[in-house]
Amino acid sequence: MTNLTLLALDTSTEACSVALLYNGEKTYLNELAQRTHAKRILPMVDEILTDSGLKLNQLDALAFGRGPGSFTGVRVGAAIAQGLALGADLPVIPISNLTAMAQAAFELYQAENVAAAIDARMNEVYFSQLVREKKCTDFGQFFIWKNLISEQVCSPEKALVQLVNSTALNIATSTALRVGTGWNAYAQFATKGLTGSDIELPDARYMLELARVEWLQQKTISALEIEPIYLRNEVTWKKLAGRE
Repeated sequence: MTNLTLLALDTSTEACSVALLYNGEKTYLNELAQRTHAKRILPMVDEILTDSGLKLNQLDALAFGRGPGSFTGVRVGAAIAQGLALGADLPVIPISNLTAMAQAAFELYQAENVAAAIDARMNEVYFSQLVREKKCTDFGQFFIWKNLISEQVCSPEKALVQLVNSTALNIATSTALRVGTGWNAYAQFATKGLTGSDIELPDARYMLELARVEWLQQKTISALEIEPIYLRNEVTWKKLAGRE
């Protein structure tokens, strides 16, 4: 579907990124913008659209990194996505930041078994293990990421126990490519034999293919349905004023 036009944005971690699928080609901007996401993300959106000669209302949909990640970063991304989508009347596609890193592992290294961990501070990680599978639906055949271990916030020790237990499903832990900042953040992971990678942070460019598959399956939401995923229960999301 080469005419599909998608914009993806992510501010969930130290990285701030925007990516565009237009006429079958991908362009992207990515920079480290710790504590300046709110100032940088809209200029980056404007830049990538202007360079492509597009206006926001010419998009088919808007994708965003819905978490997990830093509380402030996830909240900023959700609020920006909500505001842009409301203003241009766009459908929205939430993308897991852990799945986005798994997609990066496939596109860069052809990895189909990925263990993702983002440093969540307080001796915890945002964690999941994912495997790439072919799915046949009424909309055609797609490759999707299946959560072999569901998204969660947990200690490094608990993550390791679950990785060991995943071998019971005949998924060898040693074949999983590790992605994310969590693996180098805690000494408990140092000698456990997972194959490392240089993929440390989510990037909007790898959300585009995930969003494309969701779009083709008609899995979109409205701007008013946006819900950030924090994984820590004590964090609450406040929607735009007057839209609770």
